[in-house]
Amino acid sequence: MAAPTLTAPAAEASSPAGIDPPLRQTGSTVLALDLGTTVGWALRMGDHSILSGTQTFRPGRFEGGGMRYLRFTDWLVEVAMRAHGIRRVVFEEVRRHAGTDAAHVYGGFLGTLTAWCEEHEIPYQGVPVGTIKRFATGKGNADKAAMIAAVRARGFAPADDNEADAIALLLWATDPQGGRA
Repeated sequence: MAAPTLTAPAAEASSPAGIDPPLRQTGSTVLALDLGTTVGWALRMGDHSILSGTQTFRPGRFEGGGMRYLRFTDWLVEVAMRAHGIRRVVFEEVRRHAGTDAAHVYGGFLGTLTAWCEEHEIPYQGVPVGTIKRFATGKGNADKAAMIAAVRARGFAPADDNEADAIALLLWATDPQGGRA
């Protein structure tokens, strides 16, 4: 698993070395995902600390087409174990893709994620891209640079747009004024 790249803001956050949280948790753990070949992820632990990063699932030279999804499942299990359980999953719901390959990859990750959540009885929710962008930037059609800038303005240090989208989604999902709808 890639090391977290997040420097989280203020009192609600910490920047531990890994995803191994303190055992005392007061809230529920939420995992936010920007699905694709490079998955952006953000995780709010039960103690309200936030971790994030990216994980790449490019197919290997000698791998079959389904191996990336098996590695994704293994990665989900690892995150859940290190987080001492996940109570909710939110993901970026993409309705339109740049190409056929992107749509197929997204569909594979979405099917894998929802089946895994069903198997582990974890509630999951897709959130439209425009909703996330509007929450983070005020514009439902904000570009990648604007999303990165908006997340940085909140005190985070995303490595790329995948991580920025996952952080924005996590903030939306855990915002007491909204994000639960």
